[in-house]
Amino acid sequence: MENNILSPTIDIIIPTYKPGKKFSRLLTMLGKQSYPVGKVIVINTEQRYWNKYGYQGIPNLEVHHIKKEEFDHGATRHWATSFSQADLVLFLTDDAVPADSHLVEQLVKGFQKRGPEGELPAMVYARQLPDRDCGYSERYTRNFNYPDESRVKTRADIPRLGIKTYFGSNACCAYDRQIYESLGGFIRHTIFNEDMIFAGNAIQAGYAVVYQAEARVIHSHNYSCMQQFHRNFDLAVSQADHPEIFAGLPSEGEGIRLVKKTARYLIGSGHPWLLPSLIVKSSFKYLGYLTGKHYQRLPRKVILWCTMNRDYWKKAGDEE
Repeated sequence: MENNILSPTIDIIIPTYKPGKKFSRLLTMLGKQSYPVGKVIVINTEQRYWNKYGYQGIPNLEVHHIKKEEFDHGATRHWATSFSQADLVLFLTDDAVPADSHLVEQLVKGFQKRGPEGELPAMVYARQLPDRDCGYSERYTRNFNYPDESRVKTRADIPRLGIKTYFGSNACCAYDRQIYESLGGFIRHTIFNEDMIFAGNAIQAGYAVVYQAEARVIHSHNYSCMQQFHRNFDLAVSQADHPEIFAGLPSEGEGIRLVKKTARYLIGSGHPWLLPSLIVKSSFKYLGYLTGKHYQRLPRKVILWCTMNRDYWKKAGDEE
């Protein structure tokens, strides 16, 4: 981005699967951005789920179709970057809707920040706001993970922030193309967590990760207990597979801190009856995470029951 540091070009990459109303709202909001957007590159899983007449008139929309078994969290996104020559690439999920017309502008501004030793940002991720249907406890979780204050994270923050130093989310995250390519891009075969794996590599290589709170998307989930179990299982698998990034930085302490603060919030805000639900759901999260950390000891049938991404394990079996 050296030649265009004040006005870098930016393309947007969106993996989609059965896109719905939120995706339509996302595209509408991208058309209202204050900062000029280049191409909108969509990598759609399963062509039969794509409404080819539903998105006509979207400027610079470029759609590529893949099969479900071909999708990989890291490899698919990395492949998508080959269709862009922009200085920055912004990844969005198909249910992350820009909250206003300044999302892209604010993300670009994040790349002008520097770490305490002059570290350049490798990636800038946005604040995620709860949607209207978001549950009460999950609303607090959004604010816990995505506070209203921006932050530049570098290697110096590891003793204080621990694993949170590497936190970032491809629900809405922009990357400096030169730095991205110099670090080899996303890992090509991963069950999940390609964004944090890249962030860990970037910080260890001397770059910064910027959280830009002024850049906002509406993105939240109302996961059931079992969905939380499956998600945290896969999260732990990704950490177990990459000790070079996550060794010595356990997530359990951060999770316990979140539960305690959420419980205090529920009591203080007059919603103590939600405590049992919080405890049960948190237990499923922890059980999923603990199981995933030791997945190597589990029979394949158990792993396939625990995961939310069966295709990953099928591909892993084919490669053995």
